[in-house]
This record gives sequence, structure tokens and C-alpha cells, in this order.
Amino acid sequence: MRNRFACLVADLGASLLPTDLLSTGPHVTSRFFRLLIGPLLLMMACLLPQTAGAADGVEIRRWQIEASDDGYRLNGRYGFELTHDMEDTLQYGVTLYFTTEIEFTRPRWYWFDEKAIVKRQTISLSYNVLTRQYHVTVDGNVRQTFSSLDDALFLIRSPNRWLVAQRGQLEVGKTYNVKLSMGLDPNYVSKPLKVTALNSNEWRLASDKKIFQYKAE
Repeated sequence: MRNRFACLVADLGASLLPTDLLSTGPHVTSRFFRLLIGPLLLMMACLLPQTAGAADGVEIRRWQIEASDDGYRLNGRYGFELTHDMEDTLQYGVTLYFTTEIEFTRPRWYWFDEKAIVKRQTISLSYNVLTRQYHVTVDGNVRQTFSSLDDALFLIRSPNRWLVAQRGQLEVGKTYNVKLSMGLDPNYVSKPLKVTALNSNEWRLASDKKIFQYKAE
């Protein structure tokens, strides 16, 4: 057990320690020890019983499909809060990933529903201990930097209108059933934390599926 614990700590520490830690300058020593103790605290948290304060989930507050010249965009707004475990983990260099999934289907009386479109968008949230800045990245491309966690979460809760379908992918005048969901994506959780993330209420942050209809314009 002791050897296994040491291996897990080593693996997690290697994935979290930044490559620029060898640079010189003020506060480098204190930052080094903070980064070093972070993985140890995370592993200890995994071994201890879970406490109260679980996330209440994600509330889908707006779900509107808007027709535009280039296609159809989702105007979505979400309400949620990070748990203490998530915030602590974020502070020690672990990236959190939020995935939004939308599905368009059209009912057919003679066969199964036609699944017209399934799209996913993943937004990552990370924290740089050295610069003390938060980074939000959309689908690995668009990256924005924030000085506070609240500002970073605001972008995730109220993202820019997302192009979910190109012109021609939906048949104008036809009505589609739409399913929308959003939440913390467990598929991106690092391996040492995955068991805890999948079994702890502290790491369950997801919405119920929002089901509505949209008539293509």
C-alpha cells in the first residue's frame, strides 16, 4: 500500500509541476514547496471520507437556438458553483473541463428518430500558480486569461454563441427535438483522481438533460 501511494503521488506530481520551475527569482522556493505539497494533499483527500458540501449540479437557465447567416447558434446560459474540492484542486494546477452536448433529432413514424446532429463543446479552466492567472480555453483553440476565478467562471456560465449546425444541416420548416446537457467532464480527470471523481458527490457537477423543440428557420 505504501509503495502504491508513493507511485500515485509521484505520477500526480510529475503531471502538475511546471517546466519553468527551474527559473530563478523571488518566491521561487515558496512556490516550489506549494506545488510539491499540493499533490500530497490531493492524494490524502482521496483517502479520507467525503464531507458535506456537494455540488448542487448545473442549472440550464437559457436554451435558445438562433438562426444566422452561417448556420444555427446556441445561446446558452448555465448556473453552477465549484465545490471546495474543485477549487482546491484547481489551485494546485489541475485543469477542469466542462463539456456541453447538444443533439438534434427528428421523429419518423416509420422508423427510429432521425439523429440529425450531435455536437460537443469542451471548455477548460486552469490556474497558473506562477502568474496567478486563470485561463479559459474553448475546444483547445480560443484562450482567454483572467485575474479572478469569478471572471473566468462567468465566461463558462455565459459562453459566446456556439455554432451547432451549418446552413443546410437542418431542413427549414421542419421541427426537431433538441437535447442539451452541460457539466464537468469526468473523462478528462487525471488518473490518480478519477476514482474519487467518479464516486464522490463533490465531483458530480452536471445538468439534467434539457429537452425542447426547435423549428428550423
